[in-house]
Amino acid sequence: MRTAIVLLVLLALTAVPGSVLPQRGVASDPAAVANFAREHPDLAPWLDRLSLFNVYSAPWFAAVYVLLLVSMTGCVVPRCAQLWHDYRSEPPPAPRRLSREVGHRHGRVESAEKALGAAADHLRAKRFRVSVTSHEVRAEKGRLRELGNLGFHLSLLVLLFGVAGGKLLGYEGRVALVEGVTFANVSSSYDALSPGPWADLPGLEPLELTLDDFQAEFETEGARFGEPRAFEAAVSYSSIDEGDGSFTIRPNQPLDIDGTKFFLTGHGYAPELTVRDGNGDIASSGPTIFLPVDPAFTSDGVIKAPDARPTSLALQGLFLPTAVEGTDGKDVSAFPDQVNPVVQFTAYTGDLGLDDGSTQSVFALDFTDLEQVRRGDGTPWRASLAPGQTVRLPDGLGSVTFDGLSRFANFQIARDPGKEVSLLAAILLMVGLTASLAVPRRRTWVRVNDDGTIELAARSLSRRPVPLDELDELATRIGLSPADAGARKEET
Repeated sequence: MRTAIVLLVLLALTAVPGSVLPQRGVASDPAAVANFAREHPDLAPWLDRLSLFNVYSAPWFAAVYVLLLVSMTGCVVPRCAQLWHDYRSEPPPAPRRLSREVGHRHGRVESAEKALGAAADHLRAKRFRVSVTSHEVRAEKGRLRELGNLGFHLSLLVLLFGVAGGKLLGYEGRVALVEGVTFANVSSSYDALSPGPWADLPGLEPLELTLDDFQAEFETEGARFGEPRAFEAAVSYSSIDEGDGSFTIRPNQPLDIDGTKFFLTGHGYAPELTVRDGNGDIASSGPTIFLPVDPAFTSDGVIKAPDARPTSLALQGLFLPTAVEGTDGKDVSAFPDQVNPVVQFTAYTGDLGLDDGSTQSVFALDFTDLEQVRRGDGTPWRASLAPGQTVRLPDGLGSVTFDGLSRFANFQIARDPGKEVSLLAAILLMVGLTASLAVPRRRTWVRVNDDGTIELAARSLSRRPVPLDELDELATRIGLSPADAGARKEET
């Protein structure tokens, strides 16, 4: 048990970096690790080598957890066997010297046999477990305490295995959906996917989810101006197991489709943009997700048009939901809702780095082989567009049109096969712990001695003292009162 406690404390200590440092795969802040690396370029590589950005999947964390499971199994299983044996066993014989026990009474009665029978009946009526011999009544109460202790130990072990099973067999992923876009639950459709080592990715729940509409409300006055008040995503889904349906996902109100849960974790804007190349052909069209960078939902995004002619195009944009002129003369967003939406652009030409086979973020540009588009006077080209406006690029490179505005929502998708087991184990753990702490356990004996005298006493098996009134009642029932010769009552 000491080893298990030491490992439990060690597990808690190893989990501390996971609470202090940003972690990969966290749906609420997927860019946290990258931002930390930019702010601490010298420290971040060393932390990454030690797996401190993915603590809960690190080998050393898994080693401590496995050792804890092994230790708890070796500790709990024999303990449970002993507790079960204690629960089922009959009350033990009275100690040789009852006079040393609590509330001892000693005296004579008219009929020792009748006294033992009366004592047994009285104790059974008080819900004691009673065992009767020719010269003794043995009784015990509060055995539920040991059953609770047994349940606590077993449920603790099951809880550990349930959590481990969920991590091994489950998965967690993220996806950003623009209004009107449908997500198919296959591994290639996820923006990020973190499966457990034994997760069955080919056997993912067959379903489709469409974001039909997204609504957000913000505070419009007072000290909390601009803070979110509510946001919700109206979705429709199609599943083989649960059929077709619709649902409104809100924070802390996920959609659950046969164990696969969709949590709403964030949202933003997706400006609808059309990029035409120098030949007038459409090089890119449709809504583009811009990621929020501040509470006013100032958002940045990237549009890549590798097939544009006469040369490939790339646009780096900044979206302002409510554009106003800032104190330094630059436009800023004054409110997170779309009151005066504006998109600002700079443009680049050259090799976008999409043909070398390396992975590349859709939200960032590789500037290695790119050249910024400039005006005739040599200054960088910039443009600012409101919905419905079009701007042409210099040197016949093409044009950009701001067609309209859509919203997008971030969803965390998770499946945890061990959550039901863990929940049940946690409930049983609390019930068992409550029973083991709240239920008092005690034993009572009534014995006939060789000289014909009778004596009774009790013993507490918990911190609660034996109720002396209970012994007084038993003594009266068998005809033994405090006035009898030799009777005495000991304080607990």
